[in-house]
Amino acid sequence: MKSSETWTVGETAAKFDLPTHVLRHWEDVGLVLPARDGGGRRRYDQHDVVRIAVIVRNKAAGMTLDQIRVLLDEESPHRHQVLLDHVADLDRRMEEMRRSREMTMHAFECEQHDITRCPSFAGFVADLVA
Repeated sequence: MKSSETWTVGETAAKFDLPTHVLRHWEDVGLVLPARDGGGRRRYDQHDVVRIAVIVRNKAAGMTLDQIRVLLDEESPHRHQVLLDHVADLDRRMEEMRRSREMTMHAFECEQHDITRCPSFAGFVADLVA
């Protein structure tokens, strides 16, 4: 059974803790296209809400709006390349986060008050210092 429930721009923005101008901008750039009621007000349906959730999740993961536009465009010939590039970026950032976590845990457990003087800690940034 298909839901015919719709939400206003304010209600929809509140679902995602976004300012309403963000949803209006996403509409301006073609990422969401909500229907309009008789008074010309935006009405977001379940499909729009799912698209917004995809945008929110992918922005949080570092995708640009241009990349998300390609992701949501079922006919884009560049879709797979954009996705592969994003996966490579995620892998790179996850490795940086892993290193940062390891470095943070070392700093937490290290007895040196000035961690930059700890030889083991310096090893975490040796590649950047070189």
